[in-house]
Amino acid sequence: MNPPPATIRWHTTVTLCLAAVLILTTISPSHAIYCDEDDCYDLLGVSQNANSSEIKKAYYKLSLKHHPDKNPDPESKKLFVKVANAYEILKDEATREQYDYAIAHPEEVFYNTARYYRAYYGHKTDPRAVLIGLLLILSGFQYLNQSATYNQAIEMVKKTPAYKNRLRALELERNGGITNKKKSQKNMNKKTEEDLSKELDLQITGAEKPSVWKLIGVRFILLPYTLGKLLFWSGCWFWRYKMKKCPYAWEDASYLTQRSLGLPNDRWRSIDEETKEDLVLRRLWEKSNLESYMAEMRKESKRRR
Repeated sequence: MNPPPATIRWHTTVTLCLAAVLILTTISPSHAIYCDEDDCYDLLGVSQNANSSEIKKAYYKLSLKHHPDKNPDPESKKLFVKVANAYEILKDEATREQYDYAIAHPEEVFYNTARYYRAYYGHKTDPRAVLIGLLLILSGFQYLNQSATYNQAIEMVKKTPAYKNRLRALELERNGGITNKKKSQKNMNKKTEEDLSKELDLQITGAEKPSVWKLIGVRFILLPYTLGKLLFWSGCWFWRYKMKKCPYAWEDASYLTQRSLGLPNDRWRSIDEETKEDLVLRRLWEKSNLESYMAEMRKESKRRR
Protein backbone atom coordinates (compact mmCIF):
# COMPACT_ATOMS: atom_id res chain seq x y z
CA MET A 1 0.00 0.00 0.00
CA ASN A 2 1.47 3.39 -1.02
CA PRO A 3 1.95 5.99 1.73
CA PRO A 4 -0.38 9.01 1.66
CA PRO A 5 0.90 12.04 -0.28
CA ALA A 6 2.88 14.67 1.60
CA THR A 7 0.08 17.23 1.08
CA ILE A 8 -2.47 15.00 2.85
CA ARG A 9 -0.08 14.31 5.72
CA TRP A 10 0.61 18.02 6.12
CA HIS A 11 -3.11 18.89 6.15
CA THR A 12 -3.72 16.17 8.76
CA THR A 13 -0.97 17.49 11.01
CA VAL A 14 -2.24 21.07 10.74
CA THR A 15 -5.79 19.94 11.52
CA LEU A 16 -4.68 18.09 14.65
CA CYS A 17 -2.64 21.07 15.83
CA LEU A 18 -5.56 23.45 15.31
CA ALA A 19 -7.87 21.09 17.19
CA ALA A 20 -5.45 20.91 20.10
CA VAL A 21 -5.10 24.70 20.19
CA LEU A 22 -8.89 25.07 20.05
CA ILE A 23 -9.36 22.66 22.96
CA LEU A 24 -6.72 24.40 25.07
CA THR A 25 -8.16 27.84 24.35
CA THR A 26 -11.71 26.79 25.18
CA ILE A 27 -10.65 25.27 28.51
CA SER A 28 -10.26 27.90 31.18
CA PRO A 29 -6.99 27.94 33.15
CA SER A 30 -6.98 25.24 35.81
CA HIS A 31 -6.35 27.70 38.64
CA ALA A 32 -9.68 29.37 37.77
CA ILE A 33 -11.63 26.40 39.17
CA TYR A 34 -10.61 27.47 42.66
CA CYS A 35 -12.07 31.00 42.61
CA ASP A 36 -13.73 30.98 39.18
CA GLU A 37 -12.29 33.78 37.07
CA ASP A 38 -10.98 35.73 40.06
CA ASP A 39 -7.70 35.46 41.89
CA CYS A 40 -8.08 34.13 45.43
CA TYR A 41 -5.41 36.48 46.78
CA ASP A 42 -6.97 39.50 45.06
CA LEU A 43 -10.36 38.66 46.53
CA LEU A 44 -8.90 38.82 50.03
CA GLY A 45 -6.70 41.79 49.18
CA VAL A 46 -3.43 40.10 50.19
CA SER A 47 -0.25 39.23 48.34
CA GLN A 48 0.77 35.70 47.42
CA ASN A 49 3.48 35.85 50.11
CA ALA A 50 1.02 36.65 52.89
CA ASN A 51 1.12 34.41 55.94
CA SER A 52 -1.84 32.64 57.51
CA SER A 53 -2.36 35.36 60.10
CA GLU A 54 -2.61 38.09 57.44
CA ILE A 55 -5.03 35.96 55.40
CA LYS A 56 -7.24 35.42 58.46
CA LYS A 57 -7.30 39.10 59.35
CA ALA A 58 -8.18 40.07 55.77
CA TYR A 59 -11.03 37.57 55.70
CA TYR A 60 -12.51 38.73 59.00
CA LYS A 61 -12.33 42.34 57.87
CA LEU A 62 -14.11 41.62 54.59
CA SER A 63 -16.67 39.31 56.21
CA LEU A 64 -17.71 42.07 58.61
CA LYS A 65 -18.18 44.39 55.67
CA HIS A 66 -19.97 42.09 53.23
CA HIS A 67 -21.77 39.61 55.46
CA PRO A 68 -25.50 39.40 54.53
CA ASP A 69 -26.44 40.23 58.13
CA LYS A 70 -24.36 43.43 57.93
CA ASN A 71 -24.95 44.40 54.31
CA PRO A 72 -28.25 43.55 52.54
CA ASP A 73 -26.93 44.53 49.10
CA PRO A 74 -27.22 41.50 46.71
CA GLU A 75 -23.87 42.31 45.10
CA SER A 76 -22.25 42.40 48.52
CA LYS A 77 -23.71 38.97 49.25
CA LYS A 78 -22.18 37.54 46.07
CA LEU A 79 -18.83 39.07 46.97
CA PHE A 80 -19.05 37.57 50.46
CA VAL A 81 -19.52 34.08 48.97
CA LYS A 82 -16.44 34.56 46.80
CA VAL A 83 -14.40 35.85 49.75
CA ALA A 84 -15.45 32.91 51.93
CA ASN A 85 -14.50 30.44 49.18
CA ALA A 86 -11.11 32.13 48.71
CA TYR A 87 -10.48 31.93 52.45
CA GLU A 88 -11.38 28.21 52.53
CA ILE A 89 -8.76 27.60 49.83
CA LEU A 90 -5.97 29.73 51.28
CA LYS A 91 -6.38 28.90 54.98
CA ASP A 92 -5.37 25.27 54.43
CA GLU A 93 -1.70 24.72 53.63
CA ALA A 94 -2.36 21.77 51.32
CA THR A 95 -5.00 23.46 49.14
CA ARG A 96 -3.04 26.71 49.11
CA GLU A 97 0.04 24.85 47.88
CA GLN A 98 -2.05 23.25 45.12
CA TYR A 99 -3.47 26.65 44.15
CA ASP A 100 -0.01 28.24 44.02
CA TYR A 101 1.19 25.37 41.84
CA ALA A 102 -1.78 25.87 39.49
CA ILE A 103 -0.91 29.57 39.18
CA ALA A 104 2.74 28.80 38.44
CA HIS A 105 1.91 25.99 35.96
CA PRO A 106 -1.25 26.96 34.06
CA GLU A 107 -0.29 24.67 31.19
CA GLU A 108 -0.87 21.58 33.35
CA VAL A 109 -4.62 21.94 33.06
CA PHE A 110 -5.70 18.35 33.54
CA TYR A 111 -3.25 17.62 36.37
CA ASN A 112 -4.28 20.72 38.35
CA THR A 113 -7.97 20.00 37.80
CA ALA A 114 -7.57 16.42 39.01
CA ARG A 115 -5.80 17.62 42.16
CA TYR A 116 -8.59 20.09 42.85
CA TYR A 117 -11.38 17.56 42.57
CA ARG A 118 -9.42 15.01 44.59
CA ALA A 119 -8.93 17.57 47.38
CA TYR A 120 -12.54 18.81 47.47
CA TYR A 121 -14.60 15.81 46.40
CA GLY A 122 -12.42 12.85 47.36
CA HIS A 123 -13.08 10.89 50.53
CA LYS A 124 -11.81 12.63 53.64
CA THR A 125 -12.40 9.84 56.12
CA ASP A 126 -9.44 9.07 58.35
CA PRO A 127 -8.19 5.52 57.56
CA ARG A 128 -7.75 4.94 61.28
CA ALA A 129 -11.45 5.65 61.85
CA VAL A 130 -12.34 3.23 59.05
CA LEU A 131 -10.14 0.54 60.63
CA ILE A 132 -11.65 1.06 64.07
CA GLY A 133 -15.18 0.93 62.64
CA LEU A 134 -14.41 -2.26 60.73
CA LEU A 135 -12.95 -3.91 63.84
CA LEU A 136 -16.02 -2.92 65.89
CA ILE A 137 -18.39 -4.34 63.30
CA LEU A 138 -16.45 -7.59 62.99
CA SER A 139 -16.19 -7.90 66.77
CA GLY A 140 -19.94 -7.35 67.13
CA PHE A 141 -20.76 -10.07 64.59
CA GLN A 142 -18.20 -12.38 66.22
CA TYR A 143 -19.71 -11.90 69.68
CA LEU A 144 -23.26 -12.48 68.42
CA ASN A 145 -22.16 -15.64 66.62
CA GLN A 146 -20.40 -16.96 69.73
CA SER A 147 -23.46 -16.21 71.87
CA ALA A 148 -25.85 -17.91 69.45
CA THR A 149 -23.61 -20.99 69.12
CA TYR A 150 -23.14 -21.29 72.88
CA ASN A 151 -26.84 -20.85 73.70
CA GLN A 152 -27.83 -23.38 71.06
CA ALA A 153 -25.34 -25.91 72.46
CA ILE A 154 -26.62 -25.31 76.01
CA GLU A 155 -30.23 -25.89 74.96
CA MET A 156 -29.25 -29.16 73.27
CA VAL A 157 -27.33 -30.33 76.34
CA LYS A 158 -30.24 -29.53 78.65
CA LYS A 159 -32.42 -31.96 76.71
CA THR A 160 -30.08 -34.91 77.27
CA PRO A 161 -30.74 -37.50 80.02
CA ALA A 162 -27.20 -37.09 81.36
CA TYR A 163 -27.79 -33.41 82.11
CA LYS A 164 -31.11 -34.12 83.86
CA ASN A 165 -29.46 -36.84 85.94
CA ARG A 166 -26.76 -34.39 87.02
CA LEU A 167 -29.45 -31.91 88.06
CA ARG A 168 -31.24 -34.55 90.15
CA ALA A 169 -27.96 -35.59 91.76
CA LEU A 170 -27.18 -31.97 92.60
CA GLU A 171 -30.67 -31.52 94.03
CA LEU A 172 -30.23 -34.60 96.23
CA GLU A 173 -26.88 -33.26 97.41
CA ARG A 174 -28.39 -29.92 98.37
CA ASN A 175 -31.30 -31.62 100.17
CA GLY A 176 -29.02 -33.96 102.08
CA GLY A 177 -30.05 -37.03 100.10
CA ILE A 178 -33.75 -36.60 100.83
CA THR A 179 -36.12 -36.55 97.87
CA ASN A 180 -39.35 -34.62 97.84
CA LYS A 181 -42.03 -37.15 96.99
CA LYS A 182 -44.56 -34.43 96.30
CA LYS A 183 -42.48 -33.45 93.29
CA SER A 184 -42.30 -35.60 90.24
CA GLN A 185 -38.72 -36.51 89.46
CA LYS A 186 -39.46 -36.13 85.78
CA ASN A 187 -40.90 -32.63 86.13
CA MET A 188 -38.56 -30.44 88.15
CA ASN A 189 -39.59 -26.91 89.05
CA LYS A 190 -38.28 -24.52 86.37
CA LYS A 191 -36.94 -22.06 88.93
CA THR A 192 -35.15 -24.85 90.77
CA GLU A 193 -33.77 -26.17 87.50
CA GLU A 194 -32.42 -22.74 86.58
CA ASP A 195 -30.80 -22.33 90.01
CA LEU A 196 -29.18 -25.74 89.81
CA SER A 197 -28.03 -25.29 86.22
CA LYS A 198 -26.09 -22.17 87.23
CA GLU A 199 -24.06 -24.30 89.64
CA LEU A 200 -23.14 -26.81 86.93
CA ASP A 201 -19.99 -25.96 85.01
CA LEU A 202 -20.88 -27.16 81.54
CA GLN A 203 -17.80 -27.78 79.39
CA ILE A 204 -19.06 -28.09 75.83
CA THR A 205 -16.45 -28.90 73.21
CA GLY A 206 -16.54 -26.44 70.32
CA ALA A 207 -18.94 -24.04 72.07
CA GLU A 208 -17.28 -21.89 74.70
CA LYS A 209 -18.84 -18.98 76.53
CA PRO A 210 -18.50 -15.72 74.56
CA SER A 211 -15.57 -13.72 75.87
CA VAL A 212 -14.66 -10.10 75.17
CA TRP A 213 -10.95 -10.97 75.32
CA LYS A 214 -11.29 -13.24 72.28
CA LEU A 215 -12.85 -10.64 70.03
CA ILE A 216 -10.91 -9.50 66.95
CA GLY A 217 -10.92 -5.85 68.01
CA VAL A 218 -9.57 -6.56 71.49
CA ARG A 219 -6.90 -8.90 70.13
CA PHE A 220 -5.84 -6.27 67.61
CA ILE A 221 -5.48 -3.65 70.35
CA LEU A 222 -3.50 -6.07 72.52
CA LEU A 223 -1.36 -7.24 69.58
CA PRO A 224 1.81 -5.33 70.66
CA TYR A 225 1.50 -6.75 74.18
CA THR A 226 0.86 -10.26 72.81
CA LEU A 227 3.88 -10.11 70.51
CA GLY A 228 6.09 -8.80 73.31
CA LYS A 229 4.92 -11.54 75.63
CA LEU A 230 5.52 -14.16 72.94
CA LEU A 231 9.06 -12.91 72.29
CA PHE A 232 9.83 -12.89 76.02
CA TRP A 233 8.43 -16.41 76.43
CA SER A 234 10.41 -17.67 73.44
CA GLY A 235 13.60 -16.16 74.83
CA CYS A 236 13.06 -17.76 78.24
CA TRP A 237 12.26 -21.10 76.60
CA PHE A 238 15.40 -21.00 74.49
CA TRP A 239 17.61 -20.07 77.44
CA ARG A 240 16.13 -22.61 79.86
CA TYR A 241 15.73 -25.69 77.65
CA LYS A 242 18.16 -25.13 74.79
CA MET A 243 21.07 -23.43 76.48
CA LYS A 244 20.90 -24.67 80.09
CA LYS A 245 19.34 -28.08 79.16
CA CYS A 246 16.97 -27.96 82.13
CA PRO A 247 14.23 -30.62 82.47
CA TYR A 248 10.80 -29.52 81.29
CA ALA A 249 8.44 -28.08 83.89
CA TRP A 250 5.02 -29.70 84.15
CA GLU A 251 3.19 -26.87 82.37
CA ASP A 252 5.76 -26.75 79.56
CA ALA A 253 5.68 -30.54 79.21
CA SER A 254 1.87 -30.39 79.02
CA TYR A 255 2.13 -27.74 76.29
CA LEU A 256 4.53 -29.91 74.28
CA THR A 257 2.26 -32.93 74.69
CA GLN A 258 -0.81 -31.02 73.58
CA ARG A 259 1.04 -29.63 70.56
CA SER A 260 2.38 -33.06 69.62
CA LEU A 261 -1.13 -34.54 69.65
CA GLY A 262 -2.55 -31.55 67.78
CA LEU A 263 -5.32 -31.00 70.35
CA PRO A 264 -7.10 -27.63 70.71
CA ASN A 265 -7.25 -26.03 74.15
CA ASP A 266 -10.84 -27.04 74.88
CA ARG A 267 -10.13 -30.69 74.01
CA TRP A 268 -7.03 -30.74 76.19
CA ARG A 269 -8.87 -29.18 79.15
CA SER A 270 -11.64 -31.77 78.91
CA ILE A 271 -9.16 -34.67 79.45
CA ASP A 272 -9.03 -35.96 83.02
CA GLU A 273 -5.89 -35.32 85.05
CA GLU A 274 -4.87 -38.98 85.24
CA THR A 275 -4.86 -39.33 81.45
CA LYS A 276 -2.98 -36.04 81.09
CA GLU A 277 -0.30 -37.26 83.50
CA ASP A 278 0.08 -40.52 81.58
CA LEU A 279 0.43 -38.66 78.28
CA VAL A 280 3.00 -36.24 79.67
CA LEU A 281 5.09 -39.05 81.15
CA ARG A 282 5.23 -40.71 77.72
CA ARG A 283 7.21 -37.68 76.40
CA LEU A 284 5.21 -37.58 73.19
CA TRP A 285 7.11 -34.52 71.91
CA GLU A 286 9.89 -36.98 71.00
CA LYS A 287 9.19 -38.44 67.58
CA SER A 288 9.84 -42.09 68.47
CA ASN A 289 7.56 -41.96 71.52
CA LEU A 290 4.80 -40.31 69.51
CA GLU A 291 5.02 -42.95 66.77
CA SER A 292 4.82 -45.74 69.36
CA TYR A 293 1.80 -44.11 71.02
CA MET A 294 -0.03 -43.67 67.71
CA ALA A 295 0.66 -47.31 66.84
CA GLU A 296 -0.86 -48.37 70.17
CA MET A 297 -3.94 -46.24 69.52
CA ARG A 298 -4.42 -47.81 66.09
CA LYS A 299 -4.14 -51.33 67.54
CA GLU A 300 -6.61 -50.45 70.29
CA SER A 301 -9.04 -49.04 67.73
CA LYS A 302 -8.83 -52.22 65.62
CA ARG A 303 -9.35 -54.42 68.71
CA ARG A 304 -12.53 -52.54 69.65
CA ARG A 305 -13.96 -53.05 66.20
